[in-house]
Amino acid sequence: QVQLVESGGGLVQAGGSLRLSCQASRSIFSGNTMGWYRQAPGKQRELVASITSGGGTNYANSVKGRFTISRDNARNTVYLQMTSLKPEDTPVYYCNTFPIIFSSWGQGTQVTISS
Repeated sequence: QVQLVESGGGLVQAGGSLRLSCQASRSIFSGNTMGWYRQAPGKQRELVASITSGGGTNYANSVKGRFTISRDNARNTVYLQMTSLKPEDTPVYYCNTFPIIFSSWGQGTQVTISS
């Protein structure tokens, strides 16, 4: 069964921090590069960070130095530690493989930054 469950979003003040979690089914997670994506209303979904099965990471320029992606292979879970949050970090965050292998997406987790 293909399943992605994101959590950890919420309301935080600008400059604050949040930690997002994504529990994935083994068929998605095992051996695949995982990514965190975000989508603001009316905009395309964008990749913000990715991590290989071996722990290699990449970040979008907009979040580099502020976000940290990590994974726990034993728990099939990928995390996104977000610090120094800005109002533009606001949208819904999703996880999935990178590149996308399965068309299914989770419900996402909403991050709202108050200025």
